[in-house]
Amino acid sequence: MQTRKQKETLVGEMVEKIKKMKSAVFADYSGLSVAKMTELRAKLRKEKAEMKVAKKTLIDLALKESGQKGTDPKKMAGQVAMVIGYEDEVAPAKVSYAFSRIDEHFKILGGILENKFIDRETVISLAKLPGKQEMLGRVVGTIAAPMSGMLNVLQGNLRNLVCVLGQIKK
Repeated sequence: MQTRKQKETLVGEMVEKIKKMKSAVFADYSGLSVAKMTELRAKLRKEKAEMKVAKKTLIDLALKESGQKGTDPKKMAGQVAMVIGYEDEVAPAKVSYAFSRIDEHFKILGGILENKFIDRETVISLAKLPGKQEMLGRVVGTIAAPMSGMLNVLQGNLRNLVCVLGQIKK
């Protein structure tokens, strides 16, 4: 049993984390073993994310104190955990979705993106998006494509000239 002071401290910590977060995912972890929970936390740490487990009323209180609207963990089913991402908006959704596919005891309930509540389907859609690094790579590739095309065109003339001179030599 937690004392009032411990609960206030927990809520204060959660408010700070919620203010720093880029996105969050709510999940029901009922029936999840301690070993699996530890495995999930390790995966989240690699992605600069973490999972906070608290009573629904404390999570709700922390969300309200941090200014989040439209989110009510008390209406969510099961034991609610909050997966919080600090650097990449997609990371909590990706890790949570991947883990929910491995262990049926971990169920995605919804999330927060850009200070707005998003439903389960939106979290799953977000999880299926490419990662931040892959998206940046695609942007760089798209920007570089016209330049590499122009280079091929210019080199084509030189290649043709070399081929013609080679044929003349023969």
